[in-house]
Amino acid sequence: MIRANLFLDDMKVGERFESRGLTLTEADIVAFAREWDPQPFHIDAEAASRSPFGGLIASGIQTLAAGFRVLYQTGFLVDASLGGPGIDDLRWTAPVRPGDTLRSAASVQAIQPSRSKPDRGVLRLGVEVMNQRGETVMTCTFIILVRRRRE
Repeated sequence: MIRANLFLDDMKVGERFESRGLTLTEADIVAFAREWDPQPFHIDAEAASRSPFGGLIASGIQTLAAGFRVLYQTGFLVDASLGGPGIDDLRWTAPVRPGDTLRSAASVQAIQPSRSKPDRGVLRLGVEVMNQRGETVMTCTFIILVRRRRE
């Protein structure tokens, strides 16, 4: 069971959050790539069949977006999120193919209350995105500014 709508003070290092799945269709992959990453192995099944991937694959940017979406939809960080200054150590470790269902798991790596702004702090989340076979397709660390509970 996911704890919902948490603030910085509610979280503990090592705490883990897991999402539900999101299936990417061939149409989803092609539409995203035509708009944002129009490389042949993302938009043209025939060209993709001749690529090192042997078929159509999702853009890594789409994988990142989908992984973030399903993690955010868990509801663990709704009212307290102030956005994020960055992502560290982003790696795409396996291709995402049409029909793959992605889910995310995140573990709290660090919690750092702000010294200059006591109403917030920095949350570092180690994120892993997996497909329906449990294969890791992406890893990264989200750095998120998070509100603290009012005293």
